[in-house]
Amino acid sequence: MLFRRILLAPLSLVWFVVTEIRNRLFDWGILSTYKIPNKSICIGNLSVGGTGKTPMTSYLAEMFSSDNRVQILSRGYGRKSKGFLTISEMENAENAGDEPLFYKLKFKNSVQVAVCEKRKAGIEQIGKENFDLLLLDDAFQHRHVKAGFTILLTSYSNLFVDDFLLPSGTLRESIKNANRSDCIVVTKCPENLDLKEKKSIENKLARFNKPIFFSHINYQSFISFGKPVETIEKVILVSGIANPKPLAEFLQKSVEIEQIKFPDHHQFSKSEIEEIHRKIDTFANNKTAILMTEKDFARVYEKIEDWKLNEYPWYYIPIQMEFDNEKEFKSLINNYVRAI
Repeated sequence: MLFRRILLAPLSLVWFVVTEIRNRLFDWGILSTYKIPNKSICIGNLSVGGTGKTPMTSYLAEMFSSDNRVQILSRGYGRKSKGFLTISEMENAENAGDEPLFYKLKFKNSVQVAVCEKRKAGIEQIGKENFDLLLLDDAFQHRHVKAGFTILLTSYSNLFVDDFLLPSGTLRESIKNANRSDCIVVTKCPENLDLKEKKSIENKLARFNKPIFFSHINYQSFISFGKPVETIEKVILVSGIANPKPLAEFLQKSVEIEQIKFPDHHQFSKSEIEEIHRKIDTFANNKTAILMTEKDFARVYEKIEDWKLNEYPWYYIPIQMEFDNEKEFKSLINNYVRAI
């Protein structure tokens, strides 16, 4: 790993120069920034990969949707469609993107969801009169728009202060740009993170002078969308997410697991599903379940009958983000959203 980083260091230097020039052009007003007139929260990170943006966006949507018209705007990474698109429950993941469709399936009519590569154009299409709170999913680097409040996420297992710029590391831009955030959330922490380790992390992040919060993932009960299994002793975990390791570690505490990994945002094909079914037919017993994340489920839900998923023991596992210091986090966000 060290040798690879040394080898790629010159390319990381080039990346640093390019991103710094771009950021300075925004800072100096040479590149324009649209300040969103409504209440708006940007959820983003400095690194590529899974830091928990989807659970964070879901958490905020659930927190505010009962009293506000909440709109989620996403780029719709990996979708085949272009431009602005309002997402309905009848949409498919190829056109909508997996995360926007996941939000729509989860919240239905209580939250509106749209995708657009250019966030400013997307906001104009939505119309500022049509929402009270806008959640910008993965928009920290999208500096053509400025949200009223910005949440920066960093994974417990790979803090951005310990990382390196692309391509020798996973950082999209220099760590000093964390100063654009209003708070930092350390995600995917162990459920019982001790005070000494929390303090160590807080010391690492203290230079940015931002409120720091710690969160963990709470895995919910399996939900069947196929043929139910009476007693589950083994799980075939089928994942197309950036980092399935935490889920695998959680499952290993109670069942035997076998993993089938696909790249992040993978669009499953009928032949891939049929191969998994053959594995079940050949090797599995009647105590084996096939498990997906809720986000992966959004990519296959419309094919349940066509691909015969309803004839096999398919499940998905919902997750919730929980905070160690939830009262303080909710107070900070509420103070922004409720402010006149």
